[in-house]
Amino acid sequence: MASGSKGAAGAGGGGPIRLSEMMNMSIDQLRSIKEQTDLEVNLLQDSLTKIHTAASRLEVANAALQDLSLRPQGKKILVPLTASLYVPGYLDDADNVLVDVGTGYFVEKTMAEGNDYCERKTRLLKSNFDELLEMANKKKNIADELGRIMNAKLRQMSPST
Repeated sequence: MASGSKGAAGAGGGGPIRLSEMMNMSIDQLRSIKEQTDLEVNLLQDSLTKIHTAASRLEVANAALQDLSLRPQGKKILVPLTASLYVPGYLDDADNVLVDVGTGYFVEKTMAEGNDYCERKTRLLKSNFDELLEMANKKKNIADELGRIMNAKLRQMSPST
């Protein structure tokens, strides 16, 4: 961003703002764009947290599938009804599992298909996480640059002692 020729931020749906354009903006304009950019960074951070949580859950589910595949039919197990409520049960069929595909829908899959599903979803979430992380870092850099420009302008405006 030091070169001044790269785009820096979108303002009000317009195109990227160049560093030279930022320097010509008023303090109020800079503050407004910085607040918007900070809000976008916070939203991206929230999305990153949600993706990380979903990926962790998929990894736990995949580990449970691996563990389940090692258990013999008829084995006594605890069946989770919620995150903290388990009931005793017996393993009837370790070759087929129900996979939650979202919005309350479950699909019966083989153990291998269930494992593949978890791995594909984990890869997709990782890809989305990486893209959002890059976008969040760019937005954070823009917000930091806007803050530096605002501080420089404020120092210029204040009487020197």
